[in-house]
Formats: sequence, C-alpha cells, structure tokens
Amino acid sequence: MVHHERHKTHNIGWLRAAVLGANDGIVSTASLIVGVAASNAEHKAILIAGMAGLVAGAMSMAAGEYVSVSSQADTEQADLDRERQELQDNIKGEKKELANIYIKRGLEPELAKQVAEQLMAKDALGAHARDELGISETIAANPIQAAVASAASFAVGAAMPMLVSVFAPVSMLVWLVSAFSLVFLALLGAVAAKTGGASVLKGAIRVTFWSAFAMAATAVVGALFGTKV
Repeated sequence: MVHHERHKTHNIGWLRAAVLGANDGIVSTASLIVGVAASNAEHKAILIAGMAGLVAGAMSMAAGEYVSVSSQADTEQADLDRERQELQDNIKGEKKELANIYIKRGLEPELAKQVAEQLMAKDALGAHARDELGISETIAANPIQAAVASAASFAVGAAMPMLVSVFAPVSMLVWLVSAFSLVFLALLGAVAAKTGGASVLKGAIRVTFWSAFAMAATAVVGALFGTKV
C-alpha cells in the first residue's frame, strides 16, 4: 500500500501571507475605527474612515507582499543561476561538496559519495538547490500567490470590524468594535495555530494581547486629540 503523508510545512507559503493579511486587516481597521470613534466623530465619518482603511490596507498589503516576495524570488533565482554555472564549470567539485554535506548529516563517506552521485545524475541542480541552498518547491517564493492571499485576507479581516461599526450605536461603538475584534482575532490565532500544527491557546493569546494593545493606543490618541466633527 502507498503511504501518503501530509506535513504542515506544505501550508507555509499561503498560510503566512493569509494570516498576516487577516490579522492586519482586523487590527488596523478596528484600531482606526476605534481611534476615530474615540474622537467623538460622527457615525458617517467613522464608516468612511474604516472603508478607506480597508481599501488602502488591502492594496498596501498586496503591493508590499509582491515587492518583498519578488525580492526573495530574485535572490533565489540568482543563487540557482550561480549554482547552475558552477555545475557546468566544476562538476567534480560540486559532487564532493554535496557529499560533504551528507557526511556532516551523519552518512559514511562512501555512502555519502554514492548518494551525491545518484541524486546529481537525476537532477543535479535540484539536489544542490535543496541540500546546499535550502530552496525547495515547498518554500519557494511565489510573489503573485503572496500578494493575492494578503490582499484578500486583509479585506476579509477588515470587513469584520466594519460590519460591527455599521450596526453598532455610536455610544457603544468603541467597546463593541474592540470586543468583537478581539474575539475575531482570538479565533484567527487559534485557526492559524491549528493549521500550522502549533499550540492553539498560545496562538490565540499571542495575537489577542498585541491587538488589544494596538486598539487601546489608538483609542487614547483619539480621545486626547479628537474634537467634535
């Protein structure tokens, strides 16, 4: 029977961008709404500020992720090009280099040499990319995937405090948006931890604590410097 395994590292590519986007969407939009509401602004102004934050944040996340991950992809490609040239110029030296890597990992010298030769016979560049450079299909940078995941997840995350602010009375808006956002964030942290195979409780507490601090800080700023619009 064929034994299939599913490892958590297969989720790293999209999980990091999606969690970061959703978390930032909730925290930044909720903080913006709370800060504006604490300044005694009108309900319409609060909603406009929140929607502007949602759109601007989603676009910023997409652009930031695309540029950041593209830089990583460029670096990986440059390393692969350099390795490809080294394989053409000094194949014996590259076999010895790969064998030494396996020796350091615990293989006997003769076995390490055989493994290096066999792997390089099938896919020399792939073997060196994986074992020398640490680049594999699982963790390879994908700019488009990261940008789309970040923008979409930010918008979804930001929509949560926005919906609360639409229906919440102005007098209770700060408290309701803060409370619901912390619940959303705790659930997000728990789901992200579960998907990644980490501690659910630790993930929920970590994201909730820092998010509460961010919302409290913006509320203080809004209360101190805000005026009736």
